[in-house]
Amino acid sequence: MHVIVVGCGRTGAGLAAELTKAGHSVAIIDKLPRAFRRLPPDWPGKRIVGFGFDRDHLEEAGAKQADALAAVTSGDNSNILCARIARETYEIPNVVARIYDSRRAEVFQRLGIPTVPTVPWTIDHVLRRILPERAVTEWSDATGHLHLIERPLPAAWAGCPLPAAAVHGDGIRVVAVTRAGLPTVDIGDLVGQEGDVLHLVVTHDVEGKLEALFPGASGVSVSSSGGDHG
Repeated sequence: MHVIVVGCGRTGAGLAAELTKAGHSVAIIDKLPRAFRRLPPDWPGKRIVGFGFDRDHLEEAGAKQADALAAVTSGDNSNILCARIARETYEIPNVVARIYDSRRAEVFQRLGIPTVPTVPWTIDHVLRRILPERAVTEWSDATGHLHLIERPLPAAWAGCPLPAAAVHGDGIRVVAVTRAGLPTVDIGDLVGQEGDVLHLVVTHDVEGKLEALFPGASGVSVSSSGGDHG
């Protein structure tokens, strides 16, 4: 997939490096040419000097073909403006903005723009939002047979009750939902909304069922252990 990263600070540079390492094409935008020094010397992506809210610069970065965009500059206003243009003008499906002011983050979540806070695990959380096929394990029990994973709500589920296979499935159970930054375990009559994040408990043998419910989620990638996000 093609990803645009806006802002080549420590988070943006780290994110760009992780994405190219995973085999994705990446274009990174920053207003300061010297910011690109943070990238690895052999980084293969495209560097663009400019602004993430400038449409010429976005199109130079491949906005018309992009699958995801992460706005991670040091300014809330720039990040939100860039994210809204990405969503509303270019219809980029997976967009996330970093927000410093937690009071504003909830407002933007309600506008359908996922946000992440400025904490040490920002890169991990940005990756989860712009690469929704990643089924990252939050926690596993000592036997390795039971996992807690996080998945974004599939687009087809928005406006509908959660499917029975997700709520009462064999080996798969949605146990909580995070909406607009607020988690709830009261999911009995919940109707899905765009931007919801589902938290599922699954057993180790549900790969086929998980793929059927969440296309692209084959396998459960145990890339982090419970609670160790710093």
